[in-house]
Parts: sequence; structure tokens; C-alpha cells
Amino acid sequence: MAKHQFQTEVNQILQLMIHSLYSNKEIFLRELVSNSSDALDKLNMLVLTNPEYKEVNFQPRIDITFNKEEKQLIIADSGIGMDEADLIEHLGTIAKSGTKAFLENLSGDEKKDSQLIGQFGVGFYASFMVADKVEVISKKAGTDKAYKWTSEGTGEYDLVEASRDSHGTTIIMHLKEDEGEFLEEHRLEAIIKKYSNHIPFPIFMDKEHYIAAQTDDDGKETQAASTEIKNEQINKASALWTISKSEIKDDEYKDFYKSIAHDSGEPLTWMHNKAEGTVNYTTLFYIPEKAPMDLYRVDYQPGMKLYINRVFITDDDKELMPTYLRFLRGVIDSADLPLNVSREILQSNPVMAKIKNSSVKKVLSELAKMMKKDADKYSKFYAEFGNCLKEGIYADIGNIDKLLELMKFNTLKSEETTSIEEFIKNVDEEKKEIYYLSGKMALSMLKNSPVLERFKSKDIDVLILNEEIDTIVFPMVTEYKEYKFVNAADAKFEESEEEKKAEEETSKEFETLLKEFKETLGESVKEVEVTSDLTDSPVCLRIDKEDPSYMMAQMMAQMGNAGDVPPVKPILQINPKHEILAKLKDSADQNLINDAAHVLLDQARIFEGMEIEDTAGFISRLNRIMSKAL
Repeated sequence: MAKHQFQTEVNQILQLMIHSLYSNKEIFLRELVSNSSDALDKLNMLVLTNPEYKEVNFQPRIDITFNKEEKQLIIADSGIGMDEADLIEHLGTIAKSGTKAFLENLSGDEKKDSQLIGQFGVGFYASFMVADKVEVISKKAGTDKAYKWTSEGTGEYDLVEASRDSHGTTIIMHLKEDEGEFLEEHRLEAIIKKYSNHIPFPIFMDKEHYIAAQTDDDGKETQAASTEIKNEQINKASALWTISKSEIKDDEYKDFYKSIAHDSGEPLTWMHNKAEGTVNYTTLFYIPEKAPMDLYRVDYQPGMKLYINRVFITDDDKELMPTYLRFLRGVIDSADLPLNVSREILQSNPVMAKIKNSSVKKVLSELAKMMKKDADKYSKFYAEFGNCLKEGIYADIGNIDKLLELMKFNTLKSEETTSIEEFIKNVDEEKKEIYYLSGKMALSMLKNSPVLERFKSKDIDVLILNEEIDTIVFPMVTEYKEYKFVNAADAKFEESEEEKKAEEETSKEFETLLKEFKETLGESVKEVEVTSDLTDSPVCLRIDKEDPSYMMAQMMAQMGNAGDVPPVKPILQINPKHEILAKLKDSADQNLINDAAHVLLDQARIFEGMEIEDTAGFISRLNRIMSKAL
């Protein structure tokens, strides 16, 4: 007997299962039946498309049996089965992305942790919630050897050769003393009908039937009452997505979601669509209530299953839907694709391209309806997946207007979020410019940026974009319909001749101070200049976008080599109307001017979300200025 150690993460998951963090233990059966269905799906595809499996006898079924005396619950399938390497890979390790992040998020709070586990989806390991020993006997289709995997949920498992009449997998659970409910026929059938009624393969179970006593005409008993055991199919085995929407109850939609998404929570919403025309296909898409834990990982698990005329093809192809819609869970089924389609062909297949494009439009259309008709539900969706949609603005140029219309924007003048359609109602219809300001900082900080002071003075609203992804996405957005997107820092407002003349005179008045600031700040700034844009702040920073070094930095950033270019030197702009600058202009204290120049530059850097380069120097200078003021 060969003993093996569990991967560390598996051991941690098992301990959580053994201590029954699930409040809803019955889902272990849903998980195991879903795994059996997947195994049947995979073998079905190989039998139909791979000549090596042509001789395999494929009679799809899942069998549930129980033995009350031995306290055993057994689930068997005629699916693809597993060999020794498969058993080690699938039952000894967890390859699911996000596992470590999931474990790190566990708090020790049983209620919160159980919700996390439900979100994570632990599949086979859920069996240890009800069993203190689990045996798995499996034989891979097309091979001669079977193997038996055994574990008591501790840190190790045994793996030996075994025997099995045909390909497939049998799971034998030795139930814990207090889990007798899962050895009752009516309880097992109820769970199957609840969670697995629409698994597309038949599930069989022995059912006991009562046979009433029979009597003759005189009332004399000719046959005593008895019971009879019949092996019967207990699920509909009808692929849910192929049934008319009018015939499906909401609870059936929800239970099917839990089955395919391995999620103990309910979906936020679903979209069931059947298209007939040049391309025939059916889609059933779900949006989860909570974001999957691997949503922002490169190795995320796609949630879409592709079927061709109800024959499973793949569930791990990230090209079935755009990356920014990776939160979707569900099914795409079409009879217009060849059964032997390869992943490479899928990516260039015109039929698949039409299905994908139409499906994206359908999803965005349904989200737009939700946004208008059910604001609370949309707010829940946006809190979980809004940043994914923003990725689409960057990646899906063809749908950029639709995606912008799905955004919820913070603005300078409002405490509530708004849509782009509402926002443009107050945009100057002559200029048609949508102003925005983005930065990786707190919303309140960004709203008080010196850059926005001229907009406040002119009562012009601005989109405030304070997520990190905003700083990447929105510089790429140039327009929405006939409106232009303009960075608030680059906005230009017409000045009268009087205003221009006054600004020139002010610059002359501050010429000496500007020179002193530039000399003391040296290479930290490109130059120092007067601005009329500020009303409350003493200073702000501006980047000269015509500067060759800025253009080079932008080009290198697009190539992914931003770190290879030295930072672009900013221009320090001063507010001549501010009391601090007015007093410094007339000061003869050169040390005070030098300290003030550095402190004001650091202040401007803080407002831009930048780090202070010399924190100790900043504190020393600030203390000297305060001492003089006191």
C-alpha cells in the first residue's frame, strides 16, 4: 500500500470540511453528482470525436446506493474515470487558482468562513463533512488498470491497484455516526431533485415500493402486503438550457446555477436566450452575487461550458467570452459547430465569433435594463464587477459606448454616483467636452485637488475617477458619442485680452520669486510659473505633455517598460493671489523662501498622490517655518 501526503492546502481544506463549517451539508451530494456529470460529459465528447475511444462502450449513468448496516453511501458513474496520476492530481492537490488567497482570507469566524467556503467551491472534499472515511475506486476509459484511493481526512491518503468491471468512478463514503439522514431513500431523492434534476445524464437509485395485500371476493387474504425494490431514474436528465423559459421555475434556475458554478450562494440574475436564424444557439448565463476569489488572477478559472448539440466540448477555454466578462457562469450550446472542433479552430471559427459577439451584446443589453429598472440590484452587481466592465472599455472598442453607459461615476458636484447619460445633460453643448480627473487616492482627496479649483469657480462638473484601473483605462477613452473626453489637467478655457494682460503683469511682479524658487528646487522641477487657475491652493503641479521626455515615458509605458525611463519633471505653478505667495514675494528672508519652496513642492506632490522624496527634510523645513511664524 502506497501512502501519499496531501498538499498543504488540501489538508487545510479537509480540516475545515471535517469541522463542518458548511451550515448546509447536503451540498456534498450535489458536488459529487456534478463531478460525475463532468466525467460523463468528457467521455461522451471523446467517444464522438476521438478514434481512440471509438470502441468504448458508453452507457452514461450515475448510480446512488446506500447500505444502512455498513453506514455506506455510494455514488458511481460510467464516466471517463481516473488513472493513478489523475487520482494524485485531482484528489491529492488543489490546482484551483485562488486557493491560497482563499485560505488567507479565513478569519476563524465560523459564519463568515462558511460563506467563503461556499464561494470557493471545494467539490470532492465536501464529502468529508459527512464521512470519516472515503474510498474512491476508478478506472480510466481505454486502460486496463483500476486504482483505489482511500483517506480518513487526515494528512495522508493511500493509493493501491484495485479492480473495477468497467471504466468510471465509484465513491464509497463511510458516514459519521450522526449522518444517518443521508442513508434515507426519501432524503437522497429530495436532494437530487433539488440540485441535480437537470444534470443531463440519468441518476438511478433503488427505491422501495409498497405492495398492498390482495384479497378474494370473500375478503380472504390471498397475498400478504410486501415491499419491492426497483432501480429507478430519479432525475429528469433534461439539459435545463434546452427547456423553454416559460416551463422553468426560478428555483430550478437557481439550483442549476449552484450545480454548474459550484457555488452555495444564489445567482444575482440570469439570462436565458435562444437564437434562431443564420446561426442557431442557446445560452444560459448567470451573474454570481459575489465575485469569484480568482477574478483578478491571471490563472482564473473560466465559468463557461461549451456544448455542441448538448454534447460537452470544453469548460476551460477563456476565449468563449471576452476576458472582461469572466465573472459569467453558464452554458453556450450550438448545433452549428463541428463536434471535433479544436481550441485553435474555436478561436477563429466564424460561427463561434457570431455567437460570442451576439452574446456580449445581449449581456450588455440586459445589464443596461437592470441599471434602469432595478437600481439596487445593479448597485450590488457594480460593487462586485464594475472594475471588470472598465477593462472592457480598454479592450472592447466596438462596445465602448455601451460600456460607458454601464459605468457609475463619482463627480465633483455630487455626493451620489451618476451615469454618463445623466452627466452629459449638464455639459456645455457648444464645447461638448467631458472633463475627468483620475488618480490613485481617496475620493475626498481627489475631489479637493487644486486642478479642480478653476472648475469649481466656473461651476463646471467633472468626473472623479479614483480607482487604480481608472488611471489606466480612461486616458485611452477619447470620446462618447459626439462628446470628447478631456483630462481636467489639460482643459483650456478662453481668456479675455484683459485677463491675459493681467496675467502677464502678475508674472513680471513675481519674476524674482519664480527665479528664487527654481534655483532652490533645481532639477526637481522643469520650471516654476504663475497660474490663474488656482483659487484656494497656493501651488499645483502640471506636466508639459509636449515635453519629449513625457512622450518617451508614455511610449515606454505602453511597451511595458515604464520603469526604464526617469520620471518626467513637473512644472510647479504658483497662485499669486494666495497670501503665502504674496508674503514670500515681498520677503527678504532667503532661508524662509528656500524652505517654503521645498515645502510647497512637497504639498503639491501629496495632492498628486505622489510620495515625498525627503520626508525628514520636509519635517525639518516645516518646523523651521512654524517656529518663525510663532
